[in-house]
Amino acid sequence: MNRKNPNQITPRQLEVLSVIAEFEDRQCYSATIAEIAGQLSVSRTTVFEHIAALRRKKLLTNSRGKARSSRITRLGRQLLDEKQQKNAMHEMSPGIPLLGRVAAGYAIEAIENRDTLSLADLFGNMDDIFSLQVTGESMIDAGISDGDYVICRRAVGAHNGQIVVAILDENEVTVKKFYLEPDHIRLEPANKAFQPIYSQNCRIEAIVIGLLHSFR
Repeated sequence: MNRKNPNQITPRQLEVLSVIAEFEDRQCYSATIAEIAGQLSVSRTTVFEHIAALRRKKLLTNSRGKARSSRITRLGRQLLDEKQQKNAMHEMSPGIPLLGRVAAGYAIEAIENRDTLSLADLFGNMDDIFSLQVTGESMIDAGISDGDYVICRRAVGAHNGQIVVAILDENEVTVKKFYLEPDHIRLEPANKAFQPIYSQNCRIEAIVIGLLHSFR
């Protein structure tokens, strides 16, 4: 089962933190709750709750009794810098021209629709996304061939039947279907020529959420 990181920042909390940082940089003093609420078009209560969460996560100072008490910490600045760098990298990554749809069943009318397809369009938030190149043929019946690239999202657990990246004995990594059984974990291949792996010392590193396959 996936466990939520208590220190993970939500999109709205990141927005509040960004507003506070920008206000500090521009005015050289911190914004009030009313000023933050006005800029984000939300209630003061909503801002207060987000600020309280950001203070618990050590991203804002915890100074009570002052109207302008929400100052961003070094950790908060570091987090914003990392987010900005990741956003810049995503913006620099070229997308693939998306021109419309094609039928795999009955033919459909060809309507050209010029757009761009990026990984962020497919998978959303890219913070925990990475890729691995597959070697071997144990997952070919799941459509994963030798040389393919699997797109993975970091995770600490999985549901039965999900395809996962698992680490065995701290130094062996494999991609298999995950099954939790009473006294062990079963890592099931998708190829009858391979045997399942049974382990009591297995760590889930990621869940496979996509696949890049080349027909070259």
